[in-house]
Amino acid sequence: MSTLLNPPPSLSFADQFTFHPKGSTTAALITILHTITNLLTTNQFVTVIALDFSKPFDTIKHQTLLNRYSQLDIPDHIYNRLVEYFHSHMHCTKYHGQTSALQEITVSIIQGSAIGRVSYVIVAADLRSITPGNCLCKYADDMYIIIPAANAHSREAELDNVEWARLNNLHLNRTKSVKIVFMSNRRTHRTVSLPPSLPDIARVLLLKILGVTISDSLSVSDHMQYVISSCAQTFHALRLLRAHGLCDAALKTVYRCVVVARLLYAVNAWWGFTPATVAVCERASRLSSCG
Repeated sequence: MSTLLNPPPSLSFADQFTFHPKGSTTAALITILHTITNLLTTNQFVTVIALDFSKPFDTIKHQTLLNRYSQLDIPDHIYNRLVEYFHSHMHCTKYHGQTSALQEITVSIIQGSAIGRVSYVIVAADLRSITPGNCLCKYADDMYIIIPAANAHSREAELDNVEWARLNNLHLNRTKSVKIVFMSNRRTHRTVSLPPSLPDIARVLLLKILGVTISDSLSVSDHMQYVISSCAQTFHALRLLRAHGLCDAALKTVYRCVVVARLLYAVNAWWGFTPATVAVCERASRLSSCG
């Protein structure tokens, strides 16, 4: 961990919220929303582009990854162990009793492995925004470019910079990448001159950022409605489990692990953006369920 906190100049983990002592989805959401609201105080609008990479964990070249590891201040024996770990992976296919010849695997960082996600973080450590005033926030392979109105002209340049992915055997999927535009004043949004649309990047009114749905008016009412609805379904399931004899202790465990966890997920980041009407409905729903 200390190695990631003291990277070489060519790499940076300051904008990465995975595998960081103070990093989490909550911290990432707080940073993103704080950046947007701060920029809206001096800009008419702020554009957020959510980037989508096609199968990022399956396409990274081992040689590229090991080159990144070699730039970190890690002991030689650990680096040599990483080289051995990624070396000589083989694959074959067996079908109808016949087995193909073995082929060496030179890509993929084995997403389910302990070192998989941190390896992706290290590969992406040299990707940064190129225009002063723009911000790039990363949570592993979830990446968001935040561009204020003053830098609207830099949108294409930022996307071209993300073509960095090609050098790392990654593919930026523009058709699945989306943008959302937040306005500083919704009442005058029709008079705001927005820049032209980006090729192949669709504009959306709702964007799910790290599991939390946010509208272009900076409201999380849709997310709150989803949470209430999913919790109501869980309550119904709990009633059925009780009817079938599940003990109270087990019911409480399921309740804490599912309902409470869902209600509290990243709540410190988004609760302040909940409209009062939704908050009142949520409290009423909770009271009625308790009754």
